[in-house]
Amino acid sequence: MLEIEYEFREEDLVHFNEERLKKDPEMQKKIRQNRIFAPGVMMAIALFYYVYYVDMTTTAYITILALVWSFASPFIMKMDMRRQFFNKYTEAEKKALFGIHWLSIEPEFLQERAPGGKSKTPWKDMLRVEKHKDYVYIYVDIDAAIVIPRATVKKGDLKAFAKQAEGMIERAG
Repeated sequence: MLEIEYEFREEDLVHFNEERLKKDPEMQKKIRQNRIFAPGVMMAIALFYYVYYVDMTTTAYITILALVWSFASPFIMKMDMRRQFFNKYTEAEKKALFGIHWLSIEPEFLQERAPGGKSKTPWKDMLRVEKHKDYVYIYVDIDAAIVIPRATVKKGDLKAFAKQAEGMIERAG
């Protein structure tokens, strides 16, 4: 059967989690609220300073701060989310997660050898295969997947592997 060898890195984990968050409507709603609500309150305070105190300097500073917050908050939230991703894992888990991985398609299961050990996942337990520009995801749960970065494939044909895995999942499902 088909085999593939690739390297899984920290940036691959970050990319997968960011893609999940982009598709999460609740998280997108929080980002929009943070981007609109806080600057809206600041603008109301600026308007108060302008109308009540006729203080154009303070009004200008608060307005500039509101605009900066509006543009910078998504980036700040993104950096905080990245920090939270890595805080979820202990050093031992990171060591077991990152490095060279081997996947092998067997008739009954997908066999994986990773720095953390070997595992066999039956095809009936897998959900789907998603192909993206730089990655292939083999979903084993709604929010968990085997992430294969195209850039670090060292051995094997990723396109044929993904097609074969997709066929095995469809056949088992």
